[in-house]
Amino acid sequence: MTKRWRRRIGLLLIAFVAVLVSGCYDRLDLEEASSPFLVGYDLDANNDMIVYVTNPVFSEHVGKKTHDIRVKADTSREAREKEDIRSAGTFHGRKIQVVVIGKRFMQHPDWFRILDVYFRDSRNSLTPRVVAFNGPLSEIIDLHQKNQPMLPILLRDMIDTKSARSESVDTTLQELHRQVYEKGMTPYISEVDVVNNEVVLQGTTLLDHSGKFATNLNTEESILLRVLQNSVKKTVSLTIPIPGVPKQGPFETDRLSFSTEQVKTIIDTAFDKDRFRFDIRVRMRVALTERLFTYAKGEEERLERLITEQVQQKMDDLVLKLKRNRVDPIGLGLYARAHEYNRYKTVEEQWGETVSESDIRTSVMVELGSTGPVK
Repeated sequence: MTKRWRRRIGLLLIAFVAVLVSGCYDRLDLEEASSPFLVGYDLDANNDMIVYVTNPVFSEHVGKKTHDIRVKADTSREAREKEDIRSAGTFHGRKIQVVVIGKRFMQHPDWFRILDVYFRDSRNSLTPRVVAFNGPLSEIIDLHQKNQPMLPILLRDMIDTKSARSESVDTTLQELHRQVYEKGMTPYISEVDVVNNEVVLQGTTLLDHSGKFATNLNTEESILLRVLQNSVKKTVSLTIPIPGVPKQGPFETDRLSFSTEQVKTIIDTAFDKDRFRFDIRVRMRVALTERLFTYAKGEEERLERLITEQVQQKMDDLVLKLKRNRVDPIGLGLYARAHEYNRYKTVEEQWGETVSESDIRTSVMVELGSTGPVK
């Protein structure tokens, strides 16, 4: 081997070693890491930021499943430093499953800036689910039920399963970042509460363009929102009252339940009389899953019409609620930008106000596909 080739091989070896060293300078061994499954943000009575961290405890000798840490800090990065000195390891952001935001925290505009560290530091994961808590975070963090899994796992699984059935939404950090900086829509995240010492998924929290809390939707309204978004992937179920049907005793026997077999939503956009107009057409093919009253044979068409009228009214009420709170979780601004770009660009900075003044019309058509195998 010539001297020239030996020199080349030596340089290659030096470069190889340099790459390995530079790639491991910030490595964190598993036994030295603290793996927070939940991070929570709230404000105390003095408007000081409180950050909660929940670390799992894998030990049969410890009665509590988690190690909960509560610190007061000015920024998320400062909170991590304070959490590190209170835990057995170093904060490892890739293990976070859920980020919980207290309602008091969300009532201040631009709270989303506090989460900058998750998008700035590449060692963090952007897949944690973001969930709003309707109250002080201490109520849910300090709630340790022996017959339930640890809180982060419970919240993660609740969000995943309920959002798959369109009863809530599955908004990750990455998706929330997109929603906050997308001017053609307003953000939305799932919402939980504590009812009778039990964690309950309530529906959806809606935010305005600054990220400030605007209003919330219950489970039924969340399902209708997903229908308007045309984001229903699986079968969804609704229970509605049928007008004119008498109740029997103490029971709500005027109710009817159905599940969707097929849902299709089409949104047409126009600009007319100095305001935007959105025509939302919803087509549903449904199957009855519960009927607590009798009706005569051959009245399927009448029942189909009554279901359509009830769903139509609920859709109209939801649209009115969105307009009243100046929010657009449907993403109508995306349609306006696509079809009326020049007019949209003049109002995109005040899109929430523009939506509240827009003409939004819904048209619902329900087709009764099945009434069940037993008459």
